[in-house]
Amino acid sequence: MNLAIWLHRRAAFEGEAPALFDGKQLLSDYAGFADQAARIAGDLQAKGVAPGDRVAIFAENTPAFLPALFGIWWAGAAAVPINAKLHGREVAWIVQNAGACLVFASKAKIDEVREAGVAVPVIDIDRAGNALLTDAPALIEPRDRNDLAWLFYTSGTTGRPKGVIITHGMLQAMALSYFSDVDQVVAEDAALYSAPLSHGAGLYSLMHVLKGARHVFPASRGFDEAEVLALARHHGRVHMFAAPTMVKRLTHVARQSADPGTGLRTIVYAGGPMYLADIIEAVDHFGDIFVQIYGQGECPMAITVLPRADVADRSRPDWKDRLASVGYAQSAVEVRIGDADGAPVPAGTTGEIMVRGAPVMPGYWRAPEATAAALRDGWLRTGDIGHMNAQGYLTLVDRSKDMIISGGSNIYPREVEELLLQHPSVLEASVVGRPHAEWGEEVVAFVVCDGPLDSAALDRHCLAGIARFKRPKAYVATDALPKNNYGKVLKTQLRAQLSDASASQSR
Repeated sequence: MNLAIWLHRRAAFEGEAPALFDGKQLLSDYAGFADQAARIAGDLQAKGVAPGDRVAIFAENTPAFLPALFGIWWAGAAAVPINAKLHGREVAWIVQNAGACLVFASKAKIDEVREAGVAVPVIDIDRAGNALLTDAPALIEPRDRNDLAWLFYTSGTTGRPKGVIITHGMLQAMALSYFSDVDQVVAEDAALYSAPLSHGAGLYSLMHVLKGARHVFPASRGFDEAEVLALARHHGRVHMFAAPTMVKRLTHVARQSADPGTGLRTIVYAGGPMYLADIIEAVDHFGDIFVQIYGQGECPMAITVLPRADVADRSRPDWKDRLASVGYAQSAVEVRIGDADGAPVPAGTTGEIMVRGAPVMPGYWRAPEATAAALRDGWLRTGDIGHMNAQGYLTLVDRSKDMIISGGSNIYPREVEELLLQHPSVLEASVVGRPHAEWGEEVVAFVVCDGPLDSAALDRHCLAGIARFKRPKAYVATDALPKNNYGKVLKTQLRAQLSDASASQSR
């Protein structure tokens, strides 16, 4: 089933219902929303886009994002949403690897994409969202549940991102599991998009389209605490997806301004470690509006859930342990802890988190070896380490592949290391995460240089090659990197060195 049918049905049922808002301003009802998507689909088809083709979206959280996304599906194509924070060169690589035939981009990013060497047509997404491209709305192209709907690029240890194949059936299972396990949605609700639509927030638009809820885009096009609180008061019954760092910042501002968070109905948090003290403070201030989920691009938003009752409960003797977990398996999946061979281990034993079910990917885009490594005997080997108690509550112990999560965004050290090693003065480099009070973690690079360390030069080098949020926030010169007998860099020692330095400074 083509997911665009959900928008088509909602427009047919209640076309006059409010749909798209720019801040407090109503831009379109559901009939208009669906008409924009249909006209974008017609224009894509006129440009030669065929079912199964890939169309990229490189844009901030503009109200035009959703008509473009559903327009791509309406035409039978697959969307390739790209993180708006990425560098033009990174975008160009993703567009090429995906074989995208066209890119929708924010006006401010069009030149950046073209200068990076993207060879396919680049279209102003806001022009597309205003349905100025064509007068010929298209019919919805039939799609199978196994057809590609969303190609999600998530970085890997090779330093190059991998494209996760997300099908129409996976997203359908994710959405239905959301209603079963995470939260209910009604037409009076409002989804507030302060987190990137290229990631979890965009996936959650599906549930709100299906139920005919409102879609609110902040004028800032991002996360501003005061703006979120003001929009929640104005619209009421607001749902939003947020990284843990966003929850912490929102709580701080609300407490400082004595704002109770009127109008906030549900905040689903995921995408990084939520510290126990932070979620306790958030619940104490806002009440039982929080739900935690755990997922990966390979099983989007649909591995486990810690529902609001568990997040808010303080009556159980073990409530802190439960709150420190990521909850239990969602309805559409099975979750287990496996040993090195993937065999299940007893409750309480630490091992690799494994999942199988309808929301799990069929594989990576054009990467059979990576697919074979991740999918074994029907189970997705997440690479994350954790343990599960006898009741089924899962606790994450560590993140795999030394990934750094800063402000809810994934940063993979190998990518930064490879770029640093391209600088003529760098002989060796190793990148680790350092705890940061606001962002969760920040990137620190240990470098062995041929001569004195020039942090400014390395910073310029990184900014020319990767997104700003990925660049190291500090460079530490060292004579040699600690290594084991096999020559592998011991990042645990580097993290310990940072921890010792931090402890010394605090004394």
